[in-house]
Amino acid sequence: MCTHVNIFLFSVFRIEITKIYYIIVVMYIETVKNRNSPPCILLRESYREHGKVKKRTLTNLTKWPARIVAEFKKLLKGGTVIQSLEESFDVIRSRPYGHVAAALGSLRKLGLDKIIDPKQSRNRDLVVSMIVARILHPASKLSTSRDLQKETSGTSLAEECSLKEIDEDDLYNAMDWLLSKQPAIEQALARKHFKDGALVLYDLSASYYEGKTCPLAKRGHPRDKKKGKLQIEYGLLCDFEGRPVAVEVFEGNVGDPSTLSCQIEKLQQRFGLKRVIIVGDRGMLTEARIREELRGKDGLDWISALKAPAIRKLLEDKTIQPSLFDEVDLAEVSSPDFPEERLVVCRNPLLMEERRRKRVELLQATEKELEKIIKAVKRKRDPLRGKAKIGLRIGKIVNKYKVAKHFDLNISYASFSYQRNNEKIQEEEALDGIYVIRSSVAKEVLSSEETVQAYKKLSVVERAFRCLKTVDLKVRPIFHRTDKRVRAHIFLCMLAYYVEWHMRELLAPLLFHDEDKQLAATMRKSVVAPAKRSPDARSKENRYHLNKPR
Repeated sequence: MCTHVNIFLFSVFRIEITKIYYIIVVMYIETVKNRNSPPCILLRESYREHGKVKKRTLTNLTKWPARIVAEFKKLLKGGTVIQSLEESFDVIRSRPYGHVAAALGSLRKLGLDKIIDPKQSRNRDLVVSMIVARILHPASKLSTSRDLQKETSGTSLAEECSLKEIDEDDLYNAMDWLLSKQPAIEQALARKHFKDGALVLYDLSASYYEGKTCPLAKRGHPRDKKKGKLQIEYGLLCDFEGRPVAVEVFEGNVGDPSTLSCQIEKLQQRFGLKRVIIVGDRGMLTEARIREELRGKDGLDWISALKAPAIRKLLEDKTIQPSLFDEVDLAEVSSPDFPEERLVVCRNPLLMEERRRKRVELLQATEKELEKIIKAVKRKRDPLRGKAKIGLRIGKIVNKYKVAKHFDLNISYASFSYQRNNEKIQEEEALDGIYVIRSSVAKEVLSSEETVQAYKKLSVVERAFRCLKTVDLKVRPIFHRTDKRVRAHIFLCMLAYYVEWHMRELLAPLLFHDEDKQLAATMRKSVVAPAKRSPDARSKENRYHLNKPR
């Protein structure tokens, strides 16, 4: 683009008609000497009124560049006017800027760049650019480096971050630098979002790994449904609203409960929290983990839920009775099996109906496939024979639909039959719609409703994992070869989600999000009942377009 823009104004000839006479007005530029000071340049107009010539000053042009004043003077005297802006501009290249300004501006407004490092440096600029690039266009570090290079850049991100001559090695070195800063960054975020007595949400997820060189990559339960792939696990600590504060990377075959101890140490030792309430699901805060690491610890409370066998035992002991839910859907009980704990029993009728409907469908689908095996055993031509072969066919079906416990199977060399185990089906039906929240938090600190609400807040951590793993930030698949680079990659994605979370909150009125959460909460009959959206949010959904910003 040219370094200057020529400004041209048209001279104006105005003719005003009065009752008797005409007034002709002409604009011109006049230079007025000012003794020892620079002359004053004025834009004036002259006109004739009642036979006399008069003039008045329109504006002062003294601060205009002399070249612009000279060209303006030529124009007023009838000079040539440029007909198109194309004659004044040489467009070399145009890069998208708006989305870069939104993401980078949000990051700087949050002060995340200063949290990463108070001093400006090339490594900090590279890390900031990688965070913004992860939000705008998640890709490999090689692809990101190409997008930041001057010759191949697709956005103005490199210019905004003052980056020049970038390659993938620069990004890898910046990742190593970021990993060394992770403890300090997490402590700064914890000071900002965690207070003594705060509710801390913790959950674990995993992403599959491409390659065989990273020592963290192990075979475990495939959370991404990628069978045969190595995976890497990572635990996320969030505040009550769902803001990510810290992340920890583990080997892919680590069980959820075994990751809890290091998180407790991080909260108490590194973050210096004297009192904290940890919220985790029933697979994380198991009975053994509560007994060994949580119970009896000063300043440490928890909120979790009971598993199905424990709930079944409470039903058998008559601790939970159907009469509890005659008028309410929530009740608090106590049991000698859980000393010094509060048990909040909830029943959701909608969840009960949904589980029953799903069970019936699974049982019918399993029976349909089992009937095919019976026909294969009874057919005259090439019948299915042998316990091993028949059992192998049956195993594929019952493992697919996960209802093997509800069937009694009779297998022999040349026959096969089955029947439903109605007793086990009825035992499971008794648990439909019932779940029990367990907590060590005193009732004076959290009521029964607040305890249930705190446990349900784990959904915001699940939402964080969806954003991290799917279309938003694409933390998976993981390609880095060393454990340090993998840890830095996941930490970088967590920081990107931190920025994205705040952007979503700020842009809620412009998105299909529910910005009036307090009104939506008042519309909810009970904390056990399904959440409802505010009228404005439903209006946006029904009309399929967004409300105008207020």
